[in-house]
Amino acid sequence: MPEHRLEGRRILVVEDEYLIADDLRDALVDAGAEVLGPVSNVKDAAAMIASEVQIDCALLDINLNGAMVFDVADTLVAREIPFVFGTGYDQWAIPDRFAQVPRLEKPIKGRQLTSVLAPIIVV
Repeated sequence: MPEHRLEGRRILVVEDEYLIADDLRDALVDAGAEVLGPVSNVKDAAAMIASEVQIDCALLDINLNGAMVFDVADTLVAREIPFVFGTGYDQWAIPDRFAQVPRLEKPIKGRQLTSVLAPIIVV
């Protein structure tokens, strides 16, 4: 039986690779989360953030079909929504202003995802 560490939490997934997004959604649902998205581009991510009243946390791919996700990350910071980068990029590719943001290296496993997301969600 899956562990429901994210029960009732609303997690935004921003990922442009369909199979990866689907795997992430499955892992989050198995952990009890409600998944917002996944969305695959910066425009849709910004629209989702603007339209949703409650987002407990977000998982952001850094490169979305050639567009970097850092403006989306800035919006999350402004709304005080915690997030994690899920990426193949090394830490040096992430701007210094996001130095404290957790980074999960792809491929991301379900337990790894929940163990990083659960503690950063503000109750």
